[in-house]
Amino acid sequence: MLRVGLTGGLASGKSFVGEALESFGCRLIKADELGHQVLLPGGEAYGEVVREFGPGILDSGGTIDRRKLAAEVFDKPERLAALNRLVHPHVVRREEELIARFAEEDPRAIVVVEAAILIETGSYRRFDKLILAVCTPEQQIERAVARGGLTREEAMARLARQMPLEEKRKYADFIIDTSGTKEETLKLVWETFKVIRSIAP
Repeated sequence: MLRVGLTGGLASGKSFVGEALESFGCRLIKADELGHQVLLPGGEAYGEVVREFGPGILDSGGTIDRRKLAAEVFDKPERLAALNRLVHPHVVRREEELIARFAEEDPRAIVVVEAAILIETGSYRRFDKLILAVCTPEQQIERAVARGGLTREEAMARLARQMPLEEKRKYADFIIDTSGTKEETLKLVWETFKVIRSIAP
């Protein structure tokens, strides 16, 4: 089995790359989805996060409102670090459980874990290879705004607080430039997949 990390930055195209790799036969694990699950009522991080950030982050049904939680940590590095400390270990444990299950089902599987902060948390070291999805900062802002939920100013502010993609390049084994058309990006993903498949056990 080959363990592959897939990362990027805000709206840099990592989800598109992940879904393409899945369509080529890789097993895809989305860390963001696991993060949602551990924050649900009854989830492993729910109680700890509510204790840390207070009942103000809950909606009327008692579920954590992710926008309210995001507002609590925005522009507050120490609060964001506290949130990551509470959530990240549970997400990693779920990832490892899924990886183990996939390995059992198919010892020759290529498992791709798509996660935004693999490099920042040092988690990239858990993988045999690391793929980085990149595009221009202007494209990141445009895409983040186009998919809704963020204004241009919010997108720029969020981008300013992330590790620059240029800095992430030095950690990556493969870099996929998503700044072209979807067809061009798919071609690049396919070329990367062929190399990964050739080195898989």
